[in-house]
Amino acid sequence: MENVPYLDLRAQYLPLRNEVLNALEQVCESTSFAQGPVTSQFEGEFAKYCGVDHCVSLNSGTSALHLALRCLDVGPGDEVVTVSMTFIATAWAISYVGATPVFVDIDPVRRTLNPDNLEAAITPRTKAIIPVHLYGMPAEMDRIMAIAERHGLPVIEDAAQAHGAKYQNKPVGKFGQIACFSFYPGKNLGAYGEGGALTTSDASIAHRARSLRDHAQSQKYLHDEIGYNYRMDSFQAAVLGVKLKHLDEWNKARNDCAKLYTEFLKDSSYKLPARDSDSEGVWHCYVIEVPERDRVRSALQDVGIQSAVHYPVPIHLQKAYAHLGYRAGDLPVTEALCEHCLSLPIYPELSKEKISRVASVLLDLESR
Repeated sequence: MENVPYLDLRAQYLPLRNEVLNALEQVCESTSFAQGPVTSQFEGEFAKYCGVDHCVSLNSGTSALHLALRCLDVGPGDEVVTVSMTFIATAWAISYVGATPVFVDIDPVRRTLNPDNLEAAITPRTKAIIPVHLYGMPAEMDRIMAIAERHGLPVIEDAAQAHGAKYQNKPVGKFGQIACFSFYPGKNLGAYGEGGALTTSDASIAHRARSLRDHAQSQKYLHDEIGYNYRMDSFQAAVLGVKLKHLDEWNKARNDCAKLYTEFLKDSSYKLPARDSDSEGVWHCYVIEVPERDRVRSALQDVGIQSAVHYPVPIHLQKAYAHLGYRAGDLPVTEALCEHCLSLPIYPELSKEKISRVASVLLDLESR
């Protein structure tokens, strides 16, 4: 039987090959390789797509989170409330500015920051809140924003997995003061290398972020503060400009894949991801919860079906953050998801036949 990869970037590349290569050739001809005109063009297109005024292109989503906190003057002695169920870059950015991450548990259905746990985590040292739109599913932004506004706190949306997702008919990224995106190759909108972006409708934040990404130059060779080399190269912007035109159709195809998985597995004992009536998720991952996750994953691999685990160890239990004093059991919903989560193959070109095969194997394993 044909193998089922977790992700097939080649299948996405082949129909775009000529257009992508032409865009890359234009960059070569222009010789504007770093933060050139094609980068500015992509920034304008992505800002429009997200419904905001400004997009600051960067070399990674991690850099976007870092600059977001710098632009809000978060620093040593401050706290930032976020979740532990996320890629560790969410916490890295907090540590980079010298602040302390404060982790709260997630909602068991949405799998995003649980607003019921948020207020208790806010202290006089809290300077920002970072909800994560995990797996491409929006966090409960109306309740999160209401709490943030009540305490006078800025919100940074970690939208690294949620390009094109909507909450209450508004694109993610329009709720907080800043949103941060990753364009890592496997993302719904992925570059052919590293890439990221910070989006905002605050002109002063955008201005400072643009300065910080380019060594904090007010003028060439004049530096007003400590800056970074976080620029996006023009090749990545060229690729992203081509791919952005297809993002909505790709997200729709992912949604169709998710519907098929849910239909095939609806009568199983696996816990399936929820579809929230207030949201339009973009299905960066289709994550089921499996009691014997590692056994099931190994059995899938044995028959040529790849899967992934996002994420096996929550951040609050990582060795790098042992100094914060968290213990197993502190965030029970997060810990249970980390123990049982299994990401099934999902990408726009995934066929119904392959989805059916994955589901059939899972149902067979369930009966053993």
